[in-house]
Amino acid sequence: MIEIKKALTLPFLDLRLWLAGYSIPGRLSINLPRGADWENRMNRAFLIAATLSLAATSQVLAADLPAAAPRQPVAYKAPPPVFSWTGFYLGINGGYGFGQSNWFNTVDGPTGHFNAGGFLLGGTLGANYQIGSFVIGLEGDGDWNDANGSTANCLVPNCTTRSDWLATIRGRAGYAVDRVLFYGTGGVAFGDVEAAAAGFPFASTTQTGWTAGAGVEWAFLPNWTAKLEYLYVDLGHATCPVSSCQGNLPDSVAFNENIVRAGINYKFGW
Repeated sequence: MIEIKKALTLPFLDLRLWLAGYSIPGRLSINLPRGADWENRMNRAFLIAATLSLAATSQVLAADLPAAAPRQPVAYKAPPPVFSWTGFYLGINGGYGFGQSNWFNTVDGPTGHFNAGGFLLGGTLGANYQIGSFVIGLEGDGDWNDANGSTANCLVPNCTTRSDWLATIRGRAGYAVDRVLFYGTGGVAFGDVEAAAAGFPFASTTQTGWTAGAGVEWAFLPNWTAKLEYLYVDLGHATCPVSSCQGNLPDSVAFNENIVRAGINYKFGW
């Protein structure tokens, strides 16, 4: 190491001679390796110097780069609230009733079933209470009814049955999948049954019967729901006197409907 330090102080020409392995009289004498061994050592020295230079350059460049921007925290987004079916509601409904009627007395026999259908339109009032995914409730409705139909299979040219109004009071029980409610329903039904032979005044009777059905309801807005519903309504047998139905005996007039209807409700909380 001392001889190398001395060599660095030599004039340029003497330094070249010293590196070549020649003795410099009066100054410095050192024998350096020759040939392949000399070249290998010089190559290793060059590689080490290049590596150190590259590492130093990388550190300088890294120091000059701007610091990475801190990550912004992810904003918490609360899940949407679960819809509740609990509450009172008020709405409208409308649909079509595929009605049937049949007249019968023990002397004249039956007319056979004939169609007596028509449109319905009315209002709905109800309340639901939700327990977990189960929903129970009570619903009532009143509808204008345009059901009517006739048959010629009677003693006079035409026998006609019609109904002008229908009302039901029903319990409901169903299963809710968030905003969709699948339910069954059943209860009592009220309606008028009118019957007459052609050219004679109608005999009208208010009947009490039963109803059952099922439906699906969808909450499309926080307080608005839409439903599609099927109901079977049986109003039993009304009595039509001879003065109206012109039979040999008073007729028993049966009337029932298969109703398909839709509705829209507005829900109030408790």
